[in-house]
Amino acid sequence: MKAARTTEHSERVLLVGIARGGRAHTFRERLAPDEQPLSELRELARSAGAQVTGTVEQRRERIDPATVVGRGKLEEIKAEACVRQAPLLIFDCNLTPVQQRNIEAATGCRVIDRTQLILDIFARHARSREGMLQVELAQLNYLLPRLAGRGVELSRLGAGIGTRGPGEQKLETDRRRIRDRIRKIREGIEKVRRQRAVRRQARQAVPLGTVALVGYTNAGKSTLFNALTGAEVYISPQMFATLDPTVRSVRLPSNRKVLLSDTVGFISDLPPGLIAAFRATLEEVQEAALVLHVTDISNPRHAEQDAEVEKVLAELGVNDRPRIHVYNKIDRLAADVRASLHAGNANVFVSALEGSGLDELLQGIDEALPVDRLRRLRLRIPLSEGRTLALVHGLGRVIQAETRDSQMWLEAELPESLVRRLDPRFIQRGAEELTAAAARTFDQD
Repeated sequence: MKAARTTEHSERVLLVGIARGGRAHTFRERLAPDEQPLSELRELARSAGAQVTGTVEQRRERIDPATVVGRGKLEEIKAEACVRQAPLLIFDCNLTPVQQRNIEAATGCRVIDRTQLILDIFARHARSREGMLQVELAQLNYLLPRLAGRGVELSRLGAGIGTRGPGEQKLETDRRRIRDRIRKIREGIEKVRRQRAVRRQARQAVPLGTVALVGYTNAGKSTLFNALTGAEVYISPQMFATLDPTVRSVRLPSNRKVLLSDTVGFISDLPPGLIAAFRATLEEVQEAALVLHVTDISNPRHAEQDAEVEKVLAELGVNDRPRIHVYNKIDRLAADVRASLHAGNANVFVSALEGSGLDELLQGIDEALPVDRLRRLRLRIPLSEGRTLALVHGLGRVIQAETRDSQMWLEAELPESLVRRLDPRFIQRGAEELTAAAARTFDQD
Protein backbone atom coordinates (compact mmCIF):
# COMPACT_ATOMS: atom_id res chain seq x y z
CA MET A 1 0.00 0.00 0.00
CA LYS A 2 1.42 3.36 -0.94
CA ALA A 3 1.59 6.05 1.70
CA ALA A 4 -0.73 9.03 1.51
CA ARG A 5 0.73 12.10 -0.10
CA THR A 6 1.58 15.05 2.08
CA THR A 7 -1.07 17.77 2.28
CA GLU A 8 -0.26 21.29 1.20
CA HIS A 9 -0.74 24.27 3.51
CA SER A 10 -4.45 24.42 4.31
CA GLU A 11 -6.54 27.34 3.12
CA ARG A 12 -9.20 28.61 5.53
CA VAL A 13 -12.70 28.32 4.06
CA LEU A 14 -16.30 28.91 5.08
CA LEU A 15 -18.92 26.49 3.74
CA VAL A 16 -22.33 27.74 2.62
CA GLY A 17 -25.21 25.31 2.28
CA ILE A 18 -28.50 25.98 0.52
CA ALA A 19 -31.58 23.77 0.89
CA ARG A 20 -34.94 24.44 -0.70
CA GLY A 21 -38.02 24.47 1.45
CA GLY A 22 -40.84 21.97 0.95
CA ARG A 23 -40.10 18.73 -0.90
CA ALA A 24 -36.48 17.64 -0.97
CA HIS A 25 -35.05 17.79 -4.50
CA THR A 26 -31.62 16.24 -4.21
CA PHE A 27 -30.06 13.41 -2.28
CA ARG A 28 -28.27 15.90 0.02
CA GLU A 29 -31.58 17.61 0.81
CA ARG A 30 -33.13 14.26 1.82
CA LEU A 31 -30.67 13.66 4.64
CA ALA A 32 -31.84 13.30 8.21
CA PRO A 33 -31.46 16.49 10.29
CA ASP A 34 -28.44 15.20 12.21
CA GLU A 35 -26.72 14.31 8.92
CA GLN A 36 -27.54 17.54 7.11
CA PRO A 37 -24.71 19.92 8.08
CA LEU A 38 -22.74 19.84 4.85
CA SER A 39 -20.93 16.60 5.71
CA GLU A 40 -20.14 15.70 2.10
CA LEU A 41 -19.03 19.23 1.17
CA ARG A 42 -16.83 19.23 4.27
CA GLU A 43 -15.11 16.02 3.08
CA LEU A 44 -14.70 17.45 -0.41
CA ALA A 45 -13.13 20.61 0.99
CA ARG A 46 -10.72 18.62 3.11
CA SER A 47 -9.78 16.52 0.09
CA ALA A 48 -8.92 19.77 -1.68
CA GLY A 49 -6.59 20.71 1.18
CA ALA A 50 -8.91 23.19 2.92
CA GLN A 51 -9.28 23.96 6.59
CA VAL A 52 -13.02 24.28 7.23
CA THR A 53 -13.46 27.07 9.80
CA GLY A 54 -17.27 27.10 9.90
CA THR A 55 -20.55 26.68 8.05
CA VAL A 56 -23.53 28.85 7.19
CA GLU A 57 -26.82 27.30 6.08
CA GLN A 58 -30.07 28.63 4.71
CA ARG A 59 -33.34 27.00 3.68
CA ARG A 60 -35.23 28.92 1.01
CA GLU A 61 -38.43 28.41 -0.92
CA ARG A 62 -36.78 29.86 -4.03
CA ILE A 63 -33.18 30.47 -4.98
CA ASP A 64 -32.39 34.17 -5.39
CA PRO A 65 -31.45 34.55 -9.09
CA ALA A 66 -28.89 37.27 -8.33
CA THR A 67 -27.15 36.11 -5.15
CA VAL A 68 -28.65 32.64 -4.34
CA VAL A 69 -29.11 33.50 -0.65
CA GLY A 70 -30.39 37.09 -0.73
CA ARG A 71 -28.77 40.35 0.37
CA GLY A 72 -29.51 39.94 4.08
CA LYS A 73 -27.92 36.51 4.27
CA LEU A 74 -24.92 37.78 2.31
CA GLU A 75 -24.23 40.30 5.09
CA GLU A 76 -24.30 37.47 7.62
CA ILE A 77 -21.95 35.38 5.46
CA LYS A 78 -19.58 38.35 5.09
CA ALA A 79 -19.48 38.90 8.86
CA GLU A 80 -18.98 35.18 9.55
CA ALA A 81 -16.14 34.97 7.03
CA CYS A 82 -14.49 37.98 8.66
CA VAL A 83 -14.76 36.48 12.16
CA ARG A 84 -13.47 33.10 10.93
CA GLN A 85 -10.70 34.75 8.89
CA ALA A 86 -11.82 32.73 5.87
CA PRO A 87 -11.02 34.44 2.55
CA LEU A 88 -12.72 31.69 0.51
CA LEU A 89 -16.42 30.76 0.41
CA ILE A 90 -17.49 27.35 -0.95
CA PHE A 91 -21.17 27.03 -1.93
CA ASP A 92 -22.79 23.59 -1.87
CA CYS A 93 -24.56 24.20 -5.19
CA ASN A 94 -23.67 25.21 -8.71
CA LEU A 95 -23.48 28.99 -9.24
CA THR A 96 -24.06 30.91 -12.45
CA PRO A 97 -21.32 33.33 -13.50
CA VAL A 98 -23.52 36.29 -12.50
CA GLN A 99 -24.27 34.83 -9.05
CA GLN A 100 -20.60 34.15 -8.44
CA ARG A 101 -19.58 37.71 -9.35
CA ASN A 102 -22.37 39.26 -7.26
CA ILE A 103 -21.48 37.21 -4.18
CA GLU A 104 -17.79 38.10 -4.51
CA ALA A 105 -18.63 41.79 -4.86
CA ALA A 106 -20.92 41.74 -1.80
CA THR A 107 -18.64 39.74 0.51
CA GLY A 108 -15.15 40.67 -0.64
CA CYS A 109 -14.24 36.96 -0.61
CA ARG A 110 -13.26 34.54 -3.32
CA VAL A 111 -16.19 32.28 -4.17
CA ILE A 112 -16.26 28.82 -5.74
CA ASP A 113 -19.11 26.37 -6.12
CA ARG A 114 -19.42 22.61 -5.76
CA THR A 115 -18.41 21.91 -9.37
CA GLN A 116 -15.27 24.04 -9.18
CA LEU A 117 -14.31 22.33 -5.92
CA ILE A 118 -14.64 18.88 -7.51
CA LEU A 119 -12.62 20.07 -10.50
CA ASP A 120 -9.88 21.23 -8.14
CA ILE A 121 -9.76 17.81 -6.46
CA PHE A 122 -9.60 16.14 -9.85
CA ALA A 123 -6.70 18.42 -10.87
CA ARG A 124 -4.92 17.63 -7.59
CA HIS A 125 -5.15 13.85 -8.13
CA ALA A 126 -4.66 13.56 -11.90
CA ARG A 127 -1.31 11.92 -12.64
CA SER A 128 -1.43 10.50 -16.16
CA ARG A 129 -1.44 12.59 -19.33
CA GLU A 130 -4.94 11.33 -20.04
CA GLY A 131 -6.21 12.35 -16.61
CA MET A 132 -4.66 15.82 -16.81
CA LEU A 133 -6.10 16.41 -20.29
CA GLN A 134 -9.56 15.37 -19.16
CA VAL A 135 -9.43 17.63 -16.10
CA GLU A 136 -8.19 20.60 -18.12
CA LEU A 137 -10.97 20.11 -20.65
CA ALA A 138 -13.62 20.08 -17.91
CA GLN A 139 -12.05 23.16 -16.27
CA LEU A 140 -11.94 25.17 -19.47
CA ASN A 141 -15.53 24.27 -20.36
CA TYR A 142 -16.55 25.38 -16.87
CA LEU A 143 -14.56 28.62 -16.91
CA LEU A 144 -15.26 29.73 -20.48
CA PRO A 145 -18.66 31.35 -19.72
CA ARG A 146 -17.20 32.91 -16.55
CA LEU A 147 -14.48 34.98 -18.23
CA ALA A 148 -16.50 38.17 -18.83
CA GLY A 149 -15.79 40.85 -16.27
CA ARG A 150 -13.18 38.85 -14.37
CA GLY A 151 -10.01 40.66 -15.39
CA VAL A 152 -9.04 41.54 -11.79
CA GLU A 153 -10.00 38.19 -10.31
CA LEU A 154 -8.08 36.21 -12.93
CA SER A 155 -4.83 37.81 -11.79
CA ARG A 156 -5.19 35.88 -8.52
CA LEU A 157 -5.40 32.47 -10.17
CA GLY A 158 -2.91 29.81 -9.22
CA ALA A 159 -2.76 30.34 -5.45
CA GLY A 160 -5.67 28.58 -3.84
CA ILE A 161 -8.47 26.04 -3.96
CA GLY A 162 -10.48 26.25 -7.15
CA THR A 163 -7.62 27.89 -9.07
CA ARG A 164 -5.65 24.79 -9.92
CA GLY A 165 -5.18 23.72 -13.53
CA PRO A 166 -5.29 25.92 -16.65
CA GLY A 167 -3.77 28.92 -14.86
CA GLU A 168 -3.56 32.65 -15.44
CA GLN A 169 -1.93 32.76 -18.87
CA LYS A 170 -4.47 30.46 -20.54
CA LEU A 171 -7.51 32.08 -18.94
CA GLU A 172 -6.48 35.68 -19.72
CA THR A 173 -6.51 34.95 -23.43
CA ASP A 174 -9.60 35.67 -25.48
CA ARG A 175 -12.42 33.19 -26.01
CA ARG A 176 -11.19 32.19 -29.45
CA ARG A 177 -7.83 31.03 -28.15
CA ILE A 178 -9.48 29.17 -25.28
CA ARG A 179 -11.79 27.42 -27.73
CA ASP A 180 -8.71 26.50 -29.79
CA ARG A 181 -7.16 25.02 -26.66
CA ILE A 182 -10.35 23.05 -25.96
CA ARG A 183 -10.27 21.70 -29.51
CA LYS A 184 -6.62 20.62 -29.14
CA ILE A 185 -7.34 18.95 -25.80
CA ARG A 186 -10.24 17.05 -27.34
CA GLU A 187 -7.96 15.89 -30.13
CA GLY A 188 -5.41 14.78 -27.53
CA ILE A 189 -8.07 12.91 -25.56
CA GLU A 190 -9.32 11.28 -28.76
CA LYS A 191 -5.77 10.12 -29.45
CA VAL A 192 -5.59 8.68 -25.93
CA ARG A 193 -8.95 6.97 -26.48
CA ARG A 194 -7.64 5.35 -29.67
CA GLN A 195 -4.52 4.19 -27.85
CA ARG A 196 -6.64 2.78 -25.04
CA ALA A 197 -8.85 1.04 -27.61
CA VAL A 198 -5.77 -0.58 -29.18
CA ARG A 199 -4.62 -1.80 -25.76
CA ARG A 200 -8.12 -3.05 -25.03
CA GLN A 201 -8.21 -4.95 -28.34
CA ALA A 202 -4.84 -6.48 -27.49
CA ARG A 203 -6.25 -7.63 -24.15
CA GLN A 204 -9.36 -8.97 -25.85
CA ALA A 205 -7.17 -10.95 -28.26
CA VAL A 206 -6.16 -12.94 -25.19
CA PRO A 207 -9.54 -14.32 -24.07
CA LEU A 208 -9.89 -12.99 -20.52
CA GLY A 209 -13.06 -11.86 -18.79
CA THR A 210 -13.09 -8.21 -17.72
CA VAL A 211 -14.47 -6.95 -14.41
CA ALA A 212 -14.89 -3.25 -13.47
CA LEU A 213 -15.08 -1.81 -9.96
CA VAL A 214 -17.56 1.07 -9.66
CA GLY A 215 -19.04 2.90 -6.71
CA TYR A 216 -19.44 6.13 -4.83
CA THR A 217 -16.23 8.02 -4.11
CA ASN A 218 -14.39 6.78 -1.00
CA ALA A 219 -16.30 3.47 -0.96
CA GLY A 220 -13.01 1.55 -0.74
CA LYS A 221 -12.66 0.47 -4.39
CA SER A 222 -8.89 0.92 -4.52
CA THR A 223 -8.38 -0.91 -1.22
CA LEU A 224 -10.48 -3.79 -2.57
CA PHE A 225 -8.56 -3.68 -5.87
CA ASN A 226 -5.25 -3.99 -4.00
CA ALA A 227 -6.58 -6.80 -1.81
CA LEU A 228 -7.72 -8.84 -4.82
CA THR A 229 -4.76 -8.21 -7.11
CA GLY A 230 -1.83 -7.60 -4.79
CA ALA A 231 -1.25 -4.27 -6.55
CA GLU A 232 -0.17 -1.06 -4.85
CA VAL A 233 -2.68 1.42 -6.23
CA TYR A 234 -2.63 4.67 -4.23
CA ILE A 235 -5.35 4.68 -1.58
CA SER A 236 -6.47 7.54 0.63
CA PRO A 237 -9.46 8.55 2.77
CA GLN A 238 -9.70 11.62 0.55
CA MET A 239 -12.46 11.73 -2.04
CA PHE A 240 -11.53 11.06 -5.68
CA ALA A 241 -8.10 9.67 -4.77
CA THR A 242 -8.32 7.49 -7.92
CA LEU A 243 -8.77 9.14 -11.31
CA ASP A 244 -6.67 7.07 -13.69
CA PRO A 245 -7.97 3.53 -14.34
CA THR A 246 -5.67 0.66 -13.43
CA VAL A 247 -6.00 -2.87 -14.82
CA ARG A 248 -4.55 -6.00 -13.20
CA SER A 249 -5.16 -9.73 -13.53
CA VAL A 250 -6.83 -11.85 -10.84
CA ARG A 251 -6.87 -15.64 -10.62
CA LEU A 252 -10.27 -17.12 -9.75
CA PRO A 253 -10.98 -20.33 -7.76
CA SER A 254 -11.47 -22.23 -11.05
CA ASN A 255 -7.89 -21.23 -11.96
CA ARG A 256 -9.15 -18.87 -14.65
CA LYS A 257 -7.67 -15.41 -14.92
CA VAL A 258 -9.72 -12.24 -15.33
CA LEU A 259 -8.81 -8.58 -15.73
CA LEU A 260 -9.97 -6.24 -12.95
CA SER A 261 -10.09 -2.47 -13.49
CA ASP A 262 -10.27 0.24 -10.81
CA THR A 263 -12.19 3.35 -11.92
CA VAL A 264 -12.96 6.87 -10.78
CA GLY A 265 -15.57 7.20 -8.03
CA PHE A 266 -19.00 8.73 -8.60
CA ILE A 267 -20.70 11.43 -6.55
CA SER A 268 -24.12 13.07 -6.32
CA ASP A 269 -24.81 15.91 -8.75
CA LEU A 270 -21.68 15.04 -10.73
CA PRO A 271 -21.32 17.79 -13.36
CA PRO A 272 -22.27 16.52 -16.85
CA GLY A 273 -19.09 18.03 -18.25
CA LEU A 274 -17.03 15.79 -15.99
CA ILE A 275 -18.79 12.65 -17.19
CA ALA A 276 -18.21 13.74 -20.80
CA ALA A 277 -14.57 14.65 -20.16
CA PHE A 278 -13.87 11.32 -18.48
CA ARG A 279 -15.55 9.28 -21.19
CA ALA A 280 -12.28 7.57 -22.13
CA THR A 281 -11.80 6.46 -18.53
CA LEU A 282 -15.37 5.29 -18.10
CA GLU A 283 -15.14 3.18 -21.26
CA GLU A 284 -13.47 0.56 -19.05
CA VAL A 285 -16.86 0.17 -17.35
CA GLN A 286 -18.72 0.03 -20.65
CA GLU A 287 -16.45 -2.75 -21.95
CA ALA A 288 -16.61 -4.88 -18.79
CA ALA A 289 -18.35 -8.26 -18.83
CA LEU A 290 -19.14 -7.93 -15.11
CA VAL A 291 -19.58 -4.88 -12.86
CA LEU A 292 -18.71 -4.93 -9.16
CA HIS A 293 -20.74 -2.18 -7.46
CA VAL A 294 -18.84 -1.36 -4.27
CA THR A 295 -20.75 0.23 -1.39
CA ASP A 296 -19.45 1.58 1.92
CA ILE A 297 -22.01 -0.20 4.10
CA SER A 298 -20.78 1.66 7.19
CA ASN A 299 -21.96 4.97 5.72
CA PRO A 300 -25.46 5.79 7.01
CA ARG A 301 -26.33 7.23 3.58
CA HIS A 302 -25.15 4.29 1.51
CA ALA A 303 -28.62 3.69 0.02
CA GLU A 304 -28.75 7.23 -1.37
CA GLN A 305 -25.17 6.90 -2.62
CA ASP A 306 -26.09 3.67 -4.40
CA ALA A 307 -28.96 5.48 -6.11
CA GLU A 308 -26.52 8.09 -7.43
CA VAL A 309 -24.24 5.35 -8.77
CA GLU A 310 -27.22 3.74 -10.52
CA LYS A 311 -27.92 7.05 -12.27
CA VAL A 312 -24.39 7.24 -13.67
CA LEU A 313 -24.47 3.58 -14.73
CA ALA A 314 -27.71 4.29 -16.57
CA GLU A 315 -26.07 7.25 -18.35
CA LEU A 316 -23.21 4.95 -19.38
CA GLY A 317 -25.71 2.41 -20.74
CA VAL A 318 -24.56 -0.47 -18.52
CA ASN A 319 -27.61 -0.79 -16.28
CA ASP A 320 -28.38 -4.26 -17.62
CA ARG A 321 -24.78 -5.54 -17.29
CA PRO A 322 -24.26 -8.58 -15.00
CA ARG A 323 -23.46 -7.20 -11.58
CA ILE A 324 -22.38 -8.16 -8.08
CA HIS A 325 -23.13 -5.75 -5.24
CA VAL A 326 -20.11 -5.69 -2.91
CA TYR A 327 -20.86 -4.24 0.53
CA ASN A 328 -17.46 -3.12 1.82
CA LYS A 329 -16.13 -1.94 5.21
CA ILE A 330 -18.07 -4.44 7.33
CA ASP A 331 -15.18 -4.17 9.81
CA ARG A 332 -16.68 -0.82 10.84
CA LEU A 333 -20.01 -2.40 11.82
CA ALA A 334 -20.93 -3.61 15.29
CA ALA A 335 -20.51 -7.35 15.86
CA ASP A 336 -24.27 -8.00 16.12
CA VAL A 337 -24.91 -6.11 12.87
CA ARG A 338 -22.19 -8.10 11.07
CA ALA A 339 -23.71 -11.34 12.35
CA SER A 340 -27.09 -10.39 10.86
CA LEU A 341 -25.73 -9.88 7.32
CA HIS A 342 -26.77 -12.54 4.83
CA ALA A 343 -25.09 -12.72 1.45
CA GLY A 344 -27.28 -13.52 -1.53
CA ASN A 345 -26.67 -14.57 -5.10
CA ALA A 346 -25.70 -11.06 -6.16
CA ASN A 347 -24.65 -9.60 -2.78
CA VAL A 348 -21.30 -10.11 -1.03
CA PHE A 349 -20.17 -8.61 2.27
CA VAL A 350 -16.44 -7.93 2.59
CA SER A 351 -13.81 -6.00 4.46
CA ALA A 352 -11.12 -5.12 1.94
CA LEU A 353 -8.99 -3.80 4.80
CA GLU A 354 -9.13 -7.02 6.84
CA GLY A 355 -9.44 -9.38 3.86
CA SER A 356 -12.65 -11.02 5.05
CA GLY A 357 -15.21 -12.14 2.46
CA LEU A 358 -12.74 -12.00 -0.44
CA ASP A 359 -12.89 -15.74 -1.12
CA GLU A 360 -16.69 -15.53 -1.40
CA LEU A 361 -16.33 -12.55 -3.74
CA LEU A 362 -13.90 -14.38 -6.01
CA GLN A 363 -16.24 -17.37 -6.07
CA GLY A 364 -19.12 -15.07 -7.01
CA ILE A 365 -17.08 -13.56 -9.84
CA ASP A 366 -16.19 -17.05 -11.03
CA GLU A 367 -19.85 -18.07 -11.16
CA ALA A 368 -21.05 -14.83 -12.76
CA LEU A 369 -18.60 -14.86 -15.70
CA PRO A 370 -19.14 -17.14 -18.70
CA VAL A 371 -17.58 -20.57 -18.22
CA ASP A 372 -14.28 -21.17 -19.99
CA ARG A 373 -13.66 -24.92 -19.55
CA LEU A 374 -10.18 -26.00 -18.50
CA ARG A 375 -8.35 -28.63 -20.55
CA ARG A 376 -5.33 -30.62 -19.45
CA LEU A 377 -2.74 -30.91 -22.21
CA ARG A 378 0.79 -32.01 -22.92
CA LEU A 379 2.60 -29.42 -25.02
CA ARG A 380 5.88 -29.10 -26.88
CA ILE A 381 6.68 -25.45 -27.61
CA PRO A 382 9.93 -24.11 -29.13
CA LEU A 383 11.81 -21.77 -26.79
CA SER A 384 11.73 -19.19 -29.59
CA GLU A 385 7.94 -18.94 -29.10
CA GLY A 386 8.33 -16.65 -26.08
CA ARG A 387 4.88 -15.08 -26.37
CA THR A 388 3.14 -18.47 -26.47
CA LEU A 389 5.12 -19.69 -23.46
CA ALA A 390 4.21 -16.50 -21.58
CA LEU A 391 0.51 -17.04 -22.35
CA VAL A 392 0.63 -20.65 -21.15
CA HIS A 393 2.31 -19.67 -17.90
CA GLY A 394 0.23 -16.53 -17.44
CA LEU A 395 -3.24 -17.88 -18.22
CA GLY A 396 -2.91 -21.53 -17.35
CA ARG A 397 -1.55 -23.73 -14.57
CA VAL A 398 1.71 -25.46 -15.47
CA ILE A 399 1.95 -28.86 -13.76
CA GLN A 400 5.28 -30.02 -15.19
CA ALA A 401 7.91 -28.34 -17.36
CA GLU A 402 11.14 -29.63 -18.88
CA THR A 403 13.53 -28.24 -21.50
CA ARG A 404 14.74 -30.60 -24.24
CA ASP A 405 16.60 -29.67 -27.42
CA SER A 406 15.54 -26.00 -27.59
CA GLN A 407 11.96 -26.94 -26.80
CA MET A 408 9.84 -26.69 -23.67
CA TRP A 409 7.84 -29.82 -22.81
CA LEU A 410 4.87 -28.92 -20.64
CA GLU A 411 1.92 -30.52 -18.95
CA ALA A 412 -0.62 -27.80 -18.16
CA GLU A 413 -4.27 -26.93 -17.58
CA LEU A 414 -5.39 -24.23 -20.01
CA PRO A 415 -8.69 -22.43 -20.68
CA GLU A 416 -10.50 -23.79 -23.72
CA SER A 417 -10.44 -20.34 -25.34
CA LEU A 418 -6.64 -20.28 -25.14
CA VAL A 419 -6.30 -23.84 -26.46
CA ARG A 420 -8.20 -22.79 -29.59
CA ARG A 421 -5.58 -20.12 -30.23
CA LEU A 422 -2.55 -22.41 -29.94
CA ASP A 423 -0.76 -23.77 -32.96
CA PRO A 424 -2.01 -27.40 -33.24
CA ARG A 425 1.59 -28.54 -33.75
CA PHE A 426 2.35 -27.54 -30.14
CA ILE A 427 -0.28 -29.94 -28.70
CA GLN A 428 1.08 -33.46 -28.09
CA ARG A 429 -1.78 -34.96 -26.10
CA GLY A 430 -5.26 -33.97 -25.01
CA ALA A 431 -7.01 -34.56 -21.70
CA GLU A 432 -8.46 -37.95 -22.75
CA GLU A 433 -5.04 -39.31 -23.77
CA LEU A 434 -3.48 -38.09 -20.53
CA THR A 435 -6.23 -39.75 -18.50
CA ALA A 436 -5.77 -43.04 -20.37
CA ALA A 437 -2.00 -42.86 -19.91
CA ALA A 438 -2.45 -42.27 -16.19
CA ALA A 439 -4.79 -45.28 -15.97
CA ARG A 440 -2.25 -47.53 -17.70
CA THR A 441 0.45 -46.37 -15.29
CA PHE A 442 -1.86 -47.14 -12.37
CA ASP A 443 -2.61 -50.66 -13.73
CA GLN A 444 1.08 -51.38 -14.15
CA ASP A 445 1.69 -50.35 -10.55
